[in-house]
Formats: sequence, structure tokens, C-alpha cells
Amino acid sequence: MELELSILWAAIVAYVVSGTTAIFGVVLRRRPERAVLGLLAAGLLLHAVSIGLRWVRLDHGPFLTMFEILSSNVWSLLLVFTLAYWRIRAIRPTAAVVMPVMFVMMGWLMVSNPGEGHFPPTYHTPLLYIHVGLGKVFMGAVLVAVGMAGVIVLRAAGIWRERLAHLPADERLDDLAYRFMALGLIFETLMLVVGAIWAQDAWGRYWAWDPLETWSFITWLTLAFAIHLRFTLKTRPRTGAVMILAVFVLAFLTFFGVPFITTSPHKGAV
Repeated sequence: MELELSILWAAIVAYVVSGTTAIFGVVLRRRPERAVLGLLAAGLLLHAVSIGLRWVRLDHGPFLTMFEILSSNVWSLLLVFTLAYWRIRAIRPTAAVVMPVMFVMMGWLMVSNPGEGHFPPTYHTPLLYIHVGLGKVFMGAVLVAVGMAGVIVLRAAGIWRERLAHLPADERLDDLAYRFMALGLIFETLMLVVGAIWAQDAWGRYWAWDPLETWSFITWLTLAFAIHLRFTLKTRPRTGAVMILAVFVLAFLTFFGVPFITTSPHKGAV
């Protein structure tokens, strides 16, 4: 375990240096994009090795404890963001918004107990990997949108306005952000469908309205409502940005809070 943790901390150091570099790049009006991308890639590689070593040692994926869930989600969210960062040059300065969000998750990860958990019999199915994978892409897509929404909100508040002036106009960022939100809606829909199929296969019911199922559906409704409102009422970029941030906060609390604070566990974890 010590080797896994050492590699994990090295990955977090790479992430932190990458995020700090991105923030200072905005503050100092520089564009250290290659350095940020390289550090993100190095962190992802080290983190993948750490997750892989734990997977081999425990003979199951990072699905059980808060430590495992946070670790795998930090990796997956940053993987999606890094791919977007690499392919969409115009949004690269949004790393100064996204990385502080990820710092919160990393801090939470560092204080979580890295102990082992019980692997439920119902988890022995390929549907687990599909269900979890779809959820991670959903969260990653919304995270990319959060970066652009954060820029819009900062500009509206008069923070870093001049330093963020070289980014595309708010209208362009808003349009691109909602493309990622639409992508997120697709993957969350598939996640819920696969989860229902898994539930039917494991317990003989597709849906039972347990706390995680209920809040996952509320998150889906909120995301669908935000997209619907954006395209029917043609909301201003500032309003659209606030809706994106609200969806992300709700999704974050659903996936990282509800399963661990409710007395009635999600049936998939039995």
C-alpha cells in the first residue's frame, strides 16, 4: 500500500503544480499551456499506476470506499478535462477555474482513509464497469462546462476581466459549454438506463427510489431543465453559467455525498 500511496501523492503534486501554473498563467497574462498539459499528463500517468497497483492487490476496481471513489473520480474527471484541454485550444485558460475545483477533491482524498472495503456479490458484473464509466464521462463533461461557466461568472463579477479578455466571447463560451452539457445529459441518461438493467438483473426490480436513485434522477431532471431553458428561452450567458454551476454542485453532492450520509444504502452496494 505504501508504494501505491507514494505514487498517488506524486500524481497529486503534479496536478497541483499544473493547476498553480495555470492560475499564475492567467494572473501574469502568460500562456504556459504546454507545461500545464505536460504536468496533467504526468499526473494522470502516475495516478493510473497507483490505481492499477491497488486494483491488482485487492482484485477489484476503485468502486467501494470514499478513498477509492474520490481517487478514481479525480483521475477520470481530469482525464476528460485534459482531453478537452488538448483538443480545444480556446478553452485552455479555463484550467485556472477547473483546477481549484479539483483541488477540493484532492484535499478530501488526502484525508480519506485508504483502507479496504467489502466487495458486494452484486458488483461481480460487467454492468458495473459500464455504469460507473458512463457516470464518470457525464461528470467530466459537466466539469469542462464548469470551466467555461466559471470564466463567464468571473467576467460578470469584474474579476480577472482583462486577464480573461483573450478568451472567446461569453456567447461563444456559453454555446460551447452547453454542447458539453448536452454530452453530459446523454451519458447520464445511459448511466441511469444501465443502472436500471443492472438492478433488474441483481434484485428483480428496475427502480426502487432509494436515496441515490432518487437524487440521481433529480440531477438528470435539473440538467435536462437547464438545457431546455437555455435553448427555448435563449438565456443570457450569465444565467446559463449559473445553471451549469448549479447542476455541477447538485451532481457533486449526489455522487459524493448521498451514498455516504443516508441510513438507507443504495441497493447496488448490498
